[in-house]
Amino acid sequence: MTRALLTAAALTLAFAAPASASEWAHAVNIVPIRATPDTDAKRVATTRLLTEDKLAEVYAVYERRDDWVRIGVPARPNGRTGWVRRTALGAVHTVDTRITVDRRTTTLTLTRGGRTIFKTRVGVGKAATPTPAGRFWVREKLRFKNAPVYGSRALGTSAYAAVSDWPGGGVVGIHGTDQPGLLPGRVSHGCIRVRNADMATLYRLTPVGTPVVIR
Repeated sequence: MTRALLTAAALTLAFAAPASASEWAHAVNIVPIRATPDTDAKRVATTRLLTEDKLAEVYAVYERRDDWVRIGVPARPNGRTGWVRRTALGAVHTVDTRITVDRRTTTLTLTRGGRTIFKTRVGVGKAATPTPAGRFWVREKLRFKNAPVYGSRALGTSAYAAVSDWPGGGVVGIHGTDQPGLLPGRVSHGCIRVRNADMATLYRLTPVGTPVVIR
């Protein structure tokens, strides 16, 4: 291949998969998630089709090797990954947004393509019920009609806390609040609380699959 063609190919790959992009997919089959890309490898979990809130489950896609895909596992303990056949997943989607939550400064920042597009102060977990640190992703977007404790909107993440405000328990949600006067601060059982007006903006700007970094 000529140098010109190599350069063109490199540019095509760069535009197809920018450094700031992340990938995700829904599961379409219930299969074992393996520790390595091998059908005989240890099972670390099993895919599921629905979240706790009965929406389509979302898996972060981290790596591809032949017909295997390494995915994030949205379950306890936090931070696990594993391998499934490509046929276990539906279409792979790309996002270039990222949420970063700084627990020390109680600040949430949303970037797109590496550029900050939204920033706000938030409430995080109390010392006894901390918001877990790690790398997660947005699994679902929810709207509420009669749940003032959570405001009118929420983002469900792949993070799990020892205790959580989230219905069903455990899931760390990013949601509105009926007590905005407590924010910013360490006020929750693990979830991330956002003033309702800010939550409406965050909800609008954040697609499913967005990586969430909590530090």
